[in-house]
Amino acid sequence: MLDQSSPLRPKAGARDDERVIKLAVLAVGGQGGGVLADWITDVAERSGYIAQSTSVAGVAQRTGATIYYIEVARDTGRLPVFALSPSQGDVDILIAAELMEAGRAIIRGFVTPERTTLIASSHRIAAVSEKIEPGDGRASSQKVHATAEAAAKRFIAFDMEKIAAENGTMISASLLGALAGSDALPFPRENYEQAIGAGGRGVKASLAAFGAAYDCARGLGAAPVDDKAEAKLAASEARSASKVSGPETLLKGWQELAARVAALPEPVRDMAERGLKKVVDYQDIAYGGEYLDRLDKAVALDKAERGYALSIAAAKHLANAMCYDDMIRVADLKTRSTRDKRVRKEVGVREGSVLQVTEYFHPRIEEFCGTLPVGLGSYIENRPKLAAFLDRRINRGRRIRTDSFTGFAMLWFIGGLRRWRRRLLRHRIEVEHLERWYELALAHARENYALGVEVLNCRRLIKGYSDTHARAQSKFDRVLSALDMLKGRDDAADWIRRLREAALKDEKGDMLDGALKTVATLGDSSAL
Repeated sequence: MLDQSSPLRPKAGARDDERVIKLAVLAVGGQGGGVLADWITDVAERSGYIAQSTSVAGVAQRTGATIYYIEVARDTGRLPVFALSPSQGDVDILIAAELMEAGRAIIRGFVTPERTTLIASSHRIAAVSEKIEPGDGRASSQKVHATAEAAAKRFIAFDMEKIAAENGTMISASLLGALAGSDALPFPRENYEQAIGAGGRGVKASLAAFGAAYDCARGLGAAPVDDKAEAKLAASEARSASKVSGPETLLKGWQELAARVAALPEPVRDMAERGLKKVVDYQDIAYGGEYLDRLDKAVALDKAERGYALSIAAAKHLANAMCYDDMIRVADLKTRSTRDKRVRKEVGVREGSVLQVTEYFHPRIEEFCGTLPVGLGSYIENRPKLAAFLDRRINRGRRIRTDSFTGFAMLWFIGGLRRWRRRLLRHRIEVEHLERWYELALAHARENYALGVEVLNCRRLIKGYSDTHARAQSKFDRVLSALDMLKGRDDAADWIRRLREAALKDEKGDMLDGALKTVATLGDSSAL
C-alpha cells in the first residue's frame, strides 16, 4: 500500500478542477463491463470532463476478470496526464460486478480505507477454484462483506444482478445506477440517463434497472440481499405452500408415507421429508417406503439427548445413496418440462422464440451394462474381450439435439426405463453397496455413536456420474479402510472426519494419502 507521500496521491493543496478521479470496473465476460465503461466515459464527457478508458483482459471461465480502468478530470483547457491501468492504493471508485471480485480487488490493493468507494453486487458466481473442489468449495460471503466494510472508505452492496434480471437487462445498468446513487462522481442523474439512452438498444429495460439500483444505493428502495437466512425461509415457505397432485391411488400412497414422516421425532422430520420427496421423484411411491424402512433402523438406535444426529445423517445420506446418477436419471432430467423452462430463463429466450439445445454424452461400457437386466449385464462384464469390443463402439462422445423429435424421443425412451430400474444391473450394485455401508454405520453406532455418524457422513464422498463416480467411490473405500486401524480408539470418529475432509479438499487424493499414512502410524505408536 502506498504511503501518504506517494506521488500518485493528489497533493493536499491541489484544486478540485485539477484532480484526476480514478475508477476501476472488474467484470467477467457477459456482464457488460465494456458497456459500463463506455457509459461512464460518456457521462463524464457530457458533464464537461475529459475521460480516458482502457481495459486489461482477464482469462476466460472465471479465472480472472477484465479490468476496465477510467480516469476523468475537469476540462480546463489543458490535457491531463492519464494512466493506463490502476495502481495499488490509487483508486477512488471500484465497481465489482460480483461479490468475490470485490474480494480479489481488496487483495490486490485497489481498495483503501481512507479513499476508495467500493460498489459491488452481493450475488455470487462460483469461481473455477470453488467448483473443482470435490466438497463444498464455496468461499464465505460473510467474510468478504466484513473485509470490504473495513477495507473501503464506503461500501455499497446489494443484489444488482437480481435487479437487472427483473428488468430484463444486463447487470451493467444496475451497476451504473448504484454508481450514480452513491454520489461518488460529481455528475447529475440526467447525464447518466442520457448516456444510456444514446445506446439505442434495450434503453427502456436499462433505464428501469438503473432507476431501481439508484434508489437502492440512496436507501430509497428495498435492496435485494443474498442472505442465507432469507433463502432458507423462502425455501421453507415454498415447501409448505406446495401441494402434491396426481392420481388418487398415488396420492393415497403419498399421504401414508407423509404420515410416517410426521410420526418421526421432530428434529428428524424436515430432513426426512426432503429425502422422501427426492426418492419418490427419483423412482416411485414404493421406493419412498423402502427409504423410510431403512431410516427407521437409525431412529430406533437414536436418543433425544444426542440430538438425533444419527437419524438426521441417515435421512440425508440414505436419500442421496438411493438416488444415484445413472443413464436413466440423466435422460429423465434432461427431458423434463421444468428443465426447458429453466434453460429458457437462464439464456433469456423470449416467448415464441426457437431454442436449440445440444446435449453431450460420453457413455462407457459400465453405464451401458448398468442399464441392462442383471443377467445380461453381468454376462458382458464377466467377458473382458466382449466388453472391450462393445466399449470401442460405445465409448465415444455423442451430441444429441433435444429440440429435435428424434433426439428428444431417444432420451425420453431411456428416461422411461426407470419403471424397470430395480431389475437392472446398476441398481443391484448400488443397493448392495448401500446396504454394506449402512449396516457398517449402524453397527459402529451401537458401540461408538459418534463414529457411526461419521461413517454415515462419508457418503458425501460419493457423487457424480461415470468416471467422476468411480473416483469418488474409490475415495470412499479408502477412507473407510482406516476403520480397522482405528478400532478401539476413542478418537476414531475424529480421524474418520479428518480423512473425509482431506478427501473432499483434494481431487487427486494426495492429501488423503498423507492422512492415511498418519493413521497407519497410530497403531505402531500405540504398540510401543
